Amino acid sequence: MAYQYSLAHLTALGCPPPELAYVAARAGYDFFSPRLIYMGLPGEPNYALADNPEMLRQTKRAMASTGIRVHDIELARIYDDMHPTKYLPAMEVAAELGAKAVLSSVWTTNLDYATEKFAEVCDLARPFGFTVDLEFVPIAGINNLAGAAKMLRDVNRSNAGLMIDMHHFHRSHDNPEDLDRLPREWFHFAHLCDAQGEIPSDRDEFIRIMRGERLYVGEGGIDIANILKRIPSSIISIELPHLARAQEFGFAEHAFRCLESAKHYVKEHLPESLQPKLHGAA
Repeated sequence: MAYQYSLAHLTALGCPPPELAYVAARAGYDFFSPRLIYMGLPGEPNYALADNPEMLRQTKRAMASTGIRVHDIELARIYDDMHPTKYLPAMEVAAELGAKAVLSSVWTTNLDYATEKFAEVCDLARPFGFTVDLEFVPIAGINNLAGAAKMLRDVNRSNAGLMIDMHHFHRSHDNPEDLDRLPREWFHFAHLCDAQGEIPSDRDEFIRIMRGERLYVGEGGIDIANILKRIPSSIISIELPHLARAQEFGFAEHAFRCLESAKHYVKEHLPESLQPKLHGAA
Protein backbone atom coordinates (compact mmCIF):
# COMPACT_ATOMS: atom_id res chain seq x y z
CA MET A 1 0.00 0.00 0.00
CA ALA A 2 1.53 3.30 -1.08
CA TYR A 3 1.82 6.33 1.14
CA GLN A 4 -0.63 9.17 0.65
CA TYR A 5 0.49 12.75 1.20
CA SER A 6 -1.10 15.84 2.73
CA LEU A 7 0.18 19.42 2.52
CA ALA A 8 0.34 20.86 6.04
CA HIS A 9 -0.56 24.54 6.23
CA LEU A 10 2.69 25.63 7.92
CA THR A 11 4.54 24.66 4.72
CA ALA A 12 2.68 27.43 2.88
CA LEU A 13 1.08 29.48 5.63
CA GLY A 14 0.76 32.51 3.38
CA CYS A 15 -1.86 30.67 1.33
CA PRO A 16 -5.47 30.98 2.49
CA PRO A 17 -7.27 27.60 2.56
CA PRO A 18 -8.73 27.89 -0.97
CA GLU A 19 -5.31 28.65 -2.44
CA LEU A 20 -3.73 25.92 -0.30
CA ALA A 21 -6.20 23.44 -1.80
CA TYR A 22 -5.28 24.47 -5.35
CA VAL A 23 -1.54 24.40 -4.58
CA ALA A 24 -1.78 20.94 -3.01
CA ALA A 25 -3.85 19.54 -5.86
CA ARG A 26 -1.62 20.92 -8.61
CA ALA A 27 1.50 19.62 -6.86
CA GLY A 28 0.06 16.10 -6.64
CA TYR A 29 -0.92 15.78 -2.97
CA ASP A 30 -3.85 13.60 -1.95
CA PHE A 31 -4.93 15.88 0.92
CA PHE A 32 -4.31 19.26 2.51
CA SER A 33 -4.29 20.10 6.22
CA PRO A 34 -5.55 23.65 6.83
CA ARG A 35 -4.99 25.65 10.01
CA LEU A 36 -8.62 26.43 10.77
CA ILE A 37 -8.13 27.30 14.45
CA TYR A 38 -6.72 30.80 14.83
CA MET A 39 -3.96 30.95 17.45
CA GLY A 40 -3.33 34.68 17.50
CA LEU A 41 0.41 34.35 16.95
CA PRO A 42 2.26 37.50 15.77
CA GLY A 43 1.99 37.87 12.02
CA GLU A 44 -0.03 34.68 11.55
CA PRO A 45 -3.10 34.96 9.30
CA ASN A 46 -6.56 34.14 10.61
CA TYR A 47 -8.01 31.31 8.54
CA ALA A 48 -10.90 30.45 10.86
CA LEU A 49 -13.40 29.43 8.20
CA ALA A 50 -16.18 29.25 10.78
CA ASP A 51 -15.96 33.05 10.93
CA ASN A 52 -15.49 33.60 7.18
CA PRO A 53 -18.38 32.14 5.14
CA GLU A 54 -17.05 33.43 1.83
CA MET A 55 -13.63 31.84 2.32
CA LEU A 56 -15.38 28.61 3.33
CA ARG A 57 -17.37 28.68 0.08
CA GLN A 58 -14.19 29.31 -1.88
CA THR A 59 -12.49 26.39 -0.13
CA LYS A 60 -15.38 24.08 -1.00
CA ARG A 61 -15.24 25.22 -4.62
CA ALA A 62 -11.50 24.55 -4.76
CA MET A 63 -12.00 21.08 -3.33
CA ALA A 64 -14.84 20.29 -5.71
CA SER A 65 -12.96 21.44 -8.79
CA THR A 66 -9.70 19.66 -7.97
CA GLY A 67 -10.81 16.58 -6.01
CA ILE A 68 -8.37 17.38 -3.18
CA ARG A 69 -9.52 16.36 0.30
CA VAL A 70 -8.94 17.64 3.83
CA HIS A 71 -7.10 15.21 6.07
CA ASP A 72 -6.71 17.03 9.39
CA ILE A 73 -7.17 20.50 10.83
CA GLU A 74 -5.05 22.30 13.39
CA LEU A 75 -4.29 23.32 16.01
CA ALA A 76 -6.34 22.43 19.09
CA ARG A 77 -3.80 23.56 21.66
CA ILE A 78 -4.14 22.67 25.33
CA TYR A 79 -3.12 25.64 27.49
CA ASP A 80 -3.94 27.22 30.84
CA ASP A 81 -7.46 28.61 31.31
CA MET A 82 -8.72 27.23 28.00
CA HIS A 83 -12.26 26.18 27.12
CA PRO A 84 -12.31 23.17 24.76
CA THR A 85 -15.74 24.13 23.40
CA LYS A 86 -14.06 27.03 21.59
CA TYR A 87 -12.88 24.41 19.09
CA LEU A 88 -16.40 23.26 18.22
CA PRO A 89 -16.97 25.75 15.34
CA ALA A 90 -13.74 24.61 13.67
CA MET A 91 -14.74 20.97 14.16
CA GLU A 92 -18.12 21.64 12.58
CA VAL A 93 -16.45 23.20 9.54
CA ALA A 94 -13.93 20.36 9.40
CA ALA A 95 -16.82 17.88 9.33
CA GLU A 96 -18.38 19.83 6.42
CA LEU A 97 -15.07 19.51 4.57
CA GLY A 98 -14.74 15.78 5.26
CA ALA A 99 -11.73 15.93 7.59
CA LYS A 100 -10.56 12.88 9.50
CA ALA A 101 -8.52 14.27 12.38
CA VAL A 102 -7.80 17.19 14.68
CA LEU A 103 -4.18 17.90 15.56
CA SER A 104 -3.43 18.88 19.17
CA SER A 105 -0.47 19.76 21.37
CA VAL A 106 0.02 20.69 25.03
CA TRP A 107 1.35 24.10 26.06
CA THR A 108 1.00 24.00 29.82
CA THR A 109 3.16 22.37 32.46
CA ASN A 110 0.08 21.56 34.56
CA LEU A 111 -0.22 18.05 33.18
CA ASP A 112 -3.17 16.95 35.31
CA TYR A 113 -5.11 19.90 33.92
CA ALA A 114 -3.83 19.17 30.40
CA THR A 115 -4.94 15.54 30.63
CA GLU A 116 -8.44 16.61 31.64
CA LYS A 117 -8.72 19.14 28.81
CA PHE A 118 -7.25 16.85 26.18
CA ALA A 119 -9.83 14.24 27.16
CA GLU A 120 -12.57 16.86 26.72
CA VAL A 121 -11.31 17.71 23.24
CA CYS A 122 -11.39 14.00 22.37
CA ASP A 123 -14.96 13.74 23.65
CA LEU A 124 -16.02 16.78 21.61
CA ALA A 125 -14.41 15.34 18.48
CA ARG A 126 -15.88 11.85 18.77
CA PRO A 127 -19.39 12.63 17.40
CA PHE A 128 -17.77 14.00 14.23
CA GLY A 129 -15.78 10.80 13.76
CA PHE A 130 -12.45 12.59 14.30
CA THR A 131 -9.34 11.28 15.92
CA VAL A 132 -7.47 13.81 18.08
CA ASP A 133 -3.78 13.30 17.49
CA LEU A 134 -1.29 14.53 20.06
CA GLU A 135 1.90 16.10 18.76
CA PHE A 136 4.74 16.59 21.22
CA VAL A 137 6.91 19.67 20.67
CA PRO A 138 10.32 20.02 22.36
CA ILE A 139 9.56 23.54 23.65
CA ALA A 140 6.01 22.73 24.82
CA GLY A 141 4.46 21.22 27.95
CA ILE A 142 4.45 17.72 26.46
CA ASN A 143 7.88 17.70 24.90
CA ASN A 144 8.91 14.11 24.19
CA LEU A 145 7.63 10.67 23.29
CA ALA A 146 7.43 9.40 26.86
CA GLY A 147 5.33 12.37 27.96
CA ALA A 148 2.94 11.97 25.04
CA ALA A 149 2.56 8.24 25.62
CA LYS A 150 1.79 8.78 29.30
CA MET A 151 -0.90 11.33 28.47
CA LEU A 152 -2.55 9.03 25.95
CA ARG A 153 -2.62 6.20 28.47
CA ASP A 154 -4.02 8.49 31.16
CA VAL A 155 -6.66 9.93 28.84
CA ASN A 156 -7.69 6.47 27.62
CA ARG A 157 -9.93 7.66 24.77
CA SER A 158 -10.53 5.43 21.77
CA ASN A 159 -10.16 8.35 19.33
CA ALA A 160 -6.92 9.70 20.85
CA GLY A 161 -3.81 9.25 18.76
CA LEU A 162 -0.11 10.07 18.57
CA MET A 163 1.28 12.23 15.77
CA ILE A 164 5.05 11.99 15.22
CA ASP A 165 6.75 15.01 13.65
CA MET A 166 10.22 14.14 12.31
CA HIS A 167 11.69 17.48 13.39
CA HIS A 168 10.31 17.29 16.92
CA PHE A 169 11.19 13.61 17.35
CA HIS A 170 14.82 14.27 16.44
CA ARG A 171 15.05 17.46 18.51
CA SER A 172 13.64 15.62 21.56
CA HIS A 173 16.48 13.05 21.39
CA ASP A 174 13.93 10.26 21.18
CA ASN A 175 14.80 6.72 20.12
CA PRO A 176 13.00 5.29 17.07
CA GLU A 177 13.00 1.82 18.62
CA ASP A 178 10.72 3.12 21.39
CA LEU A 179 7.95 3.52 18.81
CA ASP A 180 7.79 -0.27 18.46
CA ARG A 181 6.47 -0.63 22.01
CA LEU A 182 3.47 1.67 21.55
CA PRO A 183 -0.07 0.59 20.57
CA ARG A 184 -0.41 0.42 16.81
CA GLU A 185 -3.88 1.96 16.94
CA TRP A 186 -2.41 5.24 18.18
CA PHE A 187 -0.83 6.03 14.81
CA HIS A 188 -2.99 7.77 12.21
CA PHE A 189 -0.56 10.06 10.37
CA ALA A 190 2.88 11.63 10.66
CA HIS A 191 4.56 14.96 9.85
CA LEU A 192 7.46 14.76 7.44
CA CYS A 193 10.42 17.12 6.98
CA ASP A 194 14.17 17.10 7.49
CA ALA A 195 16.48 19.39 9.48
CA GLN A 196 20.10 19.88 10.34
CA GLY A 197 21.52 17.01 12.37
CA GLU A 198 22.98 19.33 14.99
CA ILE A 199 20.35 20.44 17.48
CA PRO A 200 20.49 24.17 18.33
CA SER A 201 21.04 24.94 22.00
CA ASP A 202 19.71 28.49 21.69
CA ARG A 203 15.92 28.57 22.06
CA ASP A 204 15.43 31.45 19.61
CA GLU A 205 17.49 29.67 16.96
CA PHE A 206 15.59 26.46 17.65
CA ILE A 207 12.26 28.23 17.07
CA ARG A 208 13.55 30.03 13.97
CA ILE A 209 14.43 26.73 12.31
CA MET A 210 11.26 25.02 13.49
CA ARG A 211 9.03 27.77 12.10
CA GLY A 212 10.97 28.80 9.03
CA GLU A 213 13.97 26.72 7.93
CA ARG A 214 13.23 23.02 7.82
CA LEU A 215 14.82 21.09 4.98
CA TYR A 216 13.62 18.96 2.09
CA VAL A 217 13.59 15.28 2.96
CA GLY A 218 17.05 13.80 2.58
CA GLU A 219 18.88 17.13 2.89
CA GLY A 220 19.42 17.04 6.64
CA GLY A 221 20.58 14.77 9.41
CA ILE A 222 17.38 13.15 10.68
CA ASP A 223 17.19 9.35 10.41
CA ILE A 224 13.77 9.61 8.78
CA ALA A 225 13.63 6.08 7.37
CA ASN A 226 14.25 4.52 10.77
CA ILE A 227 11.35 6.52 12.22
CA LEU A 228 8.90 6.11 9.34
CA LYS A 229 9.23 2.34 9.12
CA ARG A 230 8.00 2.15 12.73
CA ILE A 231 4.87 4.25 12.15
CA PRO A 232 2.00 2.06 10.89
CA SER A 233 0.13 4.70 8.93
CA SER A 234 -0.13 5.36 5.22
CA ILE A 235 -0.76 9.11 5.63
CA ILE A 236 2.20 11.48 5.59
CA SER A 237 1.57 15.20 6.08
CA ILE A 238 4.47 17.30 4.84
CA GLU A 239 5.11 20.14 7.28
CA LEU A 240 8.18 21.86 5.89
CA PRO A 241 8.23 25.62 6.39
CA HIS A 242 11.22 27.28 4.73
CA LEU A 243 10.58 31.00 4.42
CA ALA A 244 13.48 31.81 2.10
CA ARG A 245 12.67 29.03 -0.34
CA ALA A 246 8.97 29.85 -0.34
CA GLN A 247 9.86 33.45 -1.18
CA GLU A 248 12.35 32.44 -3.87
CA PHE A 249 10.31 29.70 -5.55
CA GLY A 250 6.76 30.69 -4.63
CA PHE A 251 4.47 28.54 -2.53
CA ALA A 252 3.39 26.30 -5.41
CA GLU A 253 6.91 25.34 -6.44
CA HIS A 254 8.05 24.96 -2.83
CA ALA A 255 5.13 22.61 -2.11
CA PHE A 256 5.95 20.63 -5.26
CA ARG A 257 9.61 20.27 -4.26
CA CYS A 258 8.57 19.15 -0.78
CA LEU A 259 6.48 16.35 -2.25
CA GLU A 260 9.00 15.31 -4.88
CA SER A 261 11.83 15.06 -2.35
CA ALA A 262 9.63 13.03 0.00
CA LYS A 263 8.63 10.57 -2.71
CA HIS A 264 12.22 10.21 -3.87
CA TYR A 265 13.41 9.58 -0.32
CA VAL A 266 10.74 6.96 0.33
CA LYS A 267 11.58 5.17 -2.91
CA GLU A 268 15.30 5.15 -2.12
CA HIS A 269 15.23 4.46 1.62
CA LEU A 270 12.00 2.59 2.29
CA PRO A 271 11.71 -0.36 -0.10
CA GLU A 272 8.62 -2.45 0.47
CA SER A 273 10.48 -4.87 2.74
CA LEU A 274 11.23 -2.02 5.19
CA GLN A 275 7.88 -0.27 5.10
CA PRO A 276 5.42 -0.83 7.97
CA LYS A 277 2.18 -2.64 7.57
CA LEU A 278 0.18 0.42 6.72
CA HIS A 279 -3.32 1.36 7.72
CA GLY A 280 -5.46 4.46 7.53
CA ALA A 281 -5.59 5.06 3.78
CA ALA A 282 -8.72 6.68 2.44
